[in-house]
Amino acid sequence: MPKGPENFYSMLGILRTASQDEIRHAYLQAAKRLHPDTNVGPGETELFLDVQQAYQILSDASRRAAYDATLPPEVEIPAIVDKRSLLSRKEISPRQENQLVYLLLDLSPAEKYKKESNSAPLNICIVLDCSTSMSGPKLDMVKAAAIRLIRKLKPHDIFSVVTFSDRAEVAIPATRQGNTLKMENRIQLLQTSGGTEILRGLQAGYEEVLRYRNSSYINHIILLTDGRTYGDEIGCYALAKDAAKCGIGISGMGIGSSWNDVFLDELASLTGGHSMLVSQPNDIERLLTEKFTNLSNAFAENVTLEFSLEEGVEISYAFRIQPETNPIIQENPLPLGPILRDWPLSILIEFIIRPQAKASEGLTLLHGKLNISTTMVEPPVPSIPIHITLPIRENSTPETPPSPIIQALSKLTLYRMQERARSDVAAGNYEKAADHLQKLATHLLAQGERSLAKTILFEVENIEKEKAYTEQGEKQIKYGTRALVLPKENNL
Repeated sequence: MPKGPENFYSMLGILRTASQDEIRHAYLQAAKRLHPDTNVGPGETELFLDVQQAYQILSDASRRAAYDATLPPEVEIPAIVDKRSLLSRKEISPRQENQLVYLLLDLSPAEKYKKESNSAPLNICIVLDCSTSMSGPKLDMVKAAAIRLIRKLKPHDIFSVVTFSDRAEVAIPATRQGNTLKMENRIQLLQTSGGTEILRGLQAGYEEVLRYRNSSYINHIILLTDGRTYGDEIGCYALAKDAAKCGIGISGMGIGSSWNDVFLDELASLTGGHSMLVSQPNDIERLLTEKFTNLSNAFAENVTLEFSLEEGVEISYAFRIQPETNPIIQENPLPLGPILRDWPLSILIEFIIRPQAKASEGLTLLHGKLNISTTMVEPPVPSIPIHITLPIRENSTPETPPSPIIQALSKLTLYRMQERARSDVAAGNYEKAADHLQKLATHLLAQGERSLAKTILFEVENIEKEKAYTEQGEKQIKYGTRALVLPKENNL
């Protein structure tokens, strides 16, 4: 039995209701993080032994039951987030064709946590492309931005920098704010060479964050690159999935026009992070500072939605409206992204209801739970159940959706138009792609977005002549329309 007030469940970061699979997974993650071969910090060997003891007891049914009998009654933890859900329809009819239904889900910190002024400490690693193509103004701007971030670090923040080309180096090992001048000097000495192998950089950055990974910290990797990686994309995705399981987020910044935006999108989405376009070197400092500010204001780093669906119900599309706009990758659980203290997490989910959906009076659209890890509450944090149903009525007629859903859809429509155009170009349907883009430009001109509309019309001409986008124009349209989804009052 444990000494004193130790709690084996809390030690592993799980609830008393955890399954054996959850106990085993929590143990493996903790053991990997605390193993003496990779961690030599004071007290970590003893903690590793405690974690082993916790697993030995909790993984044995009889020993676990005896241990549970010694624990005091659980204290119910009040909800840590306020949840609001809106549906585009109040009811559906038993039709013989597909029906679309939209769910707008808003999550924000419960009132008691909004008043909390202390920001969570950061455990951040900047993974920086130092291949030859980054030489000149790009690297100079990154250096200046990194130095400014170092000067903003608080005493408990942990910061590291990894550089990569065709190999990776730890320029600044993960450390709390110490000799700032020494850290700045190391940044100034960075030089470019070689090619671009992103997996090497991510692996080194992941190991730096993992060294001090803690649920009371915001643990995040920020990748900056201006090029494409070749042959290691699958490895990068696998690493991102491991990072997500450990509560480590990844965000990507693509500089210029030659990087792979599809790759960077998926990489970031797997952890609830987001990718962004850095059009000009001068934008690097502003965007990196904005990202740093959002991480500092995070209430929860990555919320996930674990779900099950009825037969005939499918999630066809999911998109994060705010705080950082990004498509949500189709995984279960869905990686929804962060909740900021003063900025709710808003998700729009599109469901297709097939004719074979079985229900007599009501259809379960979504059943599952929201998993939230926050620095404001000692782990484990209870999951939040979510259950969305729709009544079924004969002769039901579609009604006007609530205004928040209409607003979200109207903005997201522009982004999805450019997605369809990209798909058409990839499939060789150039006339169809040009038509989508012409309509998109018309909508943007009506909204006063003349610069983006002009870029689109230029790409229409290029597609008609060259049967392809320009690299720069394609990314400007994608990230330009994505930025328009963000509510203007929240747009930094």
